[in-house]
Amino acid sequence: MQSKKKTNEMRVLMWVVGIVLLYSCASVGRLEGGDYDEDPPVLLSANPAMGSLNNGNRKRITLEFDEYIKLDKPGEKIVFSPPQTRQPEIKANGKKVVVNLDDSLRANTTYTIDFSDAIQDNNEGNPLEQFTYTFSTGDQLDTLAVAGTVLNAADLEPIKGALVGLYSDLSDTVFQSKPFDRMGRSDSRGYFSIRGIAPGKYRIFALQDADQNYFFNQPTEQLAFSDSIIIPSSEPRMRVDTLWRDSITVDSLIEVHYTYYMPDDIVLRNFKQLRPNRRYAGASRAEAHKFVLNFTAPADSLPKLRGLNFDATDAFVTELHDGVNDTLTYWIKDSLIIKMDTLKVELSYLYTDSLQLMSEKTDTINLVYKAKKPSEQELKAEEKRKKEEEKKRKLTGDTIVPEAPKVVFLPMEVYAPSSMDIYDYLSLTFQEPVVRVDTAAVHLKQQVDSVFVDIPFDFMQDPIDHKIFNIYADFTAEGAYAIEVDSAAVTGIYGNSTNKTRNEFKIKPLSDYGQLFFIIAGAADSAFVDLLNERDEVVRTVTVEDGHADFYYLAPGKYGARLIEDRNGNGVWDTGDYDKHLQPETVYYFDKVIELKANFDINQNWDIHALTPDKQKPDSMKKQKPEQKKQNRRNNNASNQNNRRSSGGFGF
Repeated sequence: MQSKKKTNEMRVLMWVVGIVLLYSCASVGRLEGGDYDEDPPVLLSANPAMGSLNNGNRKRITLEFDEYIKLDKPGEKIVFSPPQTRQPEIKANGKKVVVNLDDSLRANTTYTIDFSDAIQDNNEGNPLEQFTYTFSTGDQLDTLAVAGTVLNAADLEPIKGALVGLYSDLSDTVFQSKPFDRMGRSDSRGYFSIRGIAPGKYRIFALQDADQNYFFNQPTEQLAFSDSIIIPSSEPRMRVDTLWRDSITVDSLIEVHYTYYMPDDIVLRNFKQLRPNRRYAGASRAEAHKFVLNFTAPADSLPKLRGLNFDATDAFVTELHDGVNDTLTYWIKDSLIIKMDTLKVELSYLYTDSLQLMSEKTDTINLVYKAKKPSEQELKAEEKRKKEEEKKRKLTGDTIVPEAPKVVFLPMEVYAPSSMDIYDYLSLTFQEPVVRVDTAAVHLKQQVDSVFVDIPFDFMQDPIDHKIFNIYADFTAEGAYAIEVDSAAVTGIYGNSTNKTRNEFKIKPLSDYGQLFFIIAGAADSAFVDLLNERDEVVRTVTVEDGHADFYYLAPGKYGARLIEDRNGNGVWDTGDYDKHLQPETVYYFDKVIELKANFDINQNWDIHALTPDKQKPDSMKKQKPEQKKQNRRNNNASNQNNRRSSGGFGF
């Protein structure tokens, strides 16, 4: 009986322990039910205290929070300003953030540690947004701040992770010789703020710092600079915040007084200078009849070649790739030179010397062609074929008759789609350079009733790829056409000519198209507009004339647009040059994606200065998307921040 009683007591005890364990597991994991922690960590104390003075000998900083915390991407998000030669160690330890200083601090200087949203609670990852810790090594604390946006100059994409820094030294050379005085870092929206600034005048720069020395000294580093002097200031302001009794009931309205810091609308257009070092990058001769020379950058002139074991005079046809002479293909014209396994060449070319100037250099190179040997499988297949032919000949008693030489035609690709756009053009593409074209042997015909009759056209060699010839004509909507090329109309560099060919095609009806007409305000005299698809790719380009950019015969779809102020009138966007104090050409985006339907015309007004650059590019076209932040439904921090942003400034 006693044993049975103990057994029952043990069962009850195990049952209670099980319930407790089950409750504990449910509380820790909260797999189902229960409220999630939505509050960010709260700073309880700091050593030294936030905003404290006279901390010149400080070697460690400790920040304590109300819950266990972690640091998210501290190397990317946390900025210590002014920058240290030896960066501090910043780590999370339980409920604390510990900063170990490995370098001495400047006297009479305000220091800031901008944590951005790196501090998060350990369980749910709720971030403490825009948290900055400040202290001073002197007897006063500098409190001014500036803010703005870093954008890619060519396409207004937000630049994430760029350092943005200030100099009190206003000379042109300081950006290339000294670290920033104060700095911040741009977030996923391109937004930055720099705090702890003393009153005065400053120059501001952005830098994607490749070697982490906090100034511009690498030609590959992207940068931005402002032509204006920055003068930080502040003023007291007041806003009205709403207190909510619950999610739908307003409790009261309160007046909140805060300090408004300016300027907060700085726009820095980030660019990369076109100053790469030019050097010879090697050669290849994969085929006997041509070889390729590679350079790391273009030059103003072509290299000079002198044959050391052959005569290189008029021996090649030179082809530029995409119209740029950093990659050059040399087609060998002489069959005797083609048969040579090794061509020894003296190559003279321009390169970038130690003073960053273009100088001439001469190298001797060997261009070796190694003929591909047939594989064992190919040899066996050929031997088998010959044996079968011999066996067949013996059985039939046939004599071997030499095969007539096959006519080898010059390969030609004809672009003439069966259903062609009215604005399109035809093209003939060849695999080797062309030495002769008989334009009288090329015919463009239009069907009139049941007969095809010749019509006029323009026949032009492509300005970039000389192996392509384009055919332009005034096509009629819904018209039927044919392009005919007679035999031997075109002859290639190796003596082969084209075979006869004919392609028929029809032009699409006008009802398949829409038209888009921009009426533009604020554009410079020299400007052009790129029409873009939803992937931000150029569909078509037109010059702005009398404030208009007209796009005819567009396929139905969604389009964006950007305008480039073409300062030099060369028809392309040009980057900047810091040494010449030259900003990149200014780019503006139309702020909406336009949906165009077939057989519709759209007249669209566009004031290029109506919105600030960071608000112009449609979000759907941006490749750099803002990071998604956790929403805290139980406080109004987010709405308060939105109020501050919408007021045009930022304040504390």
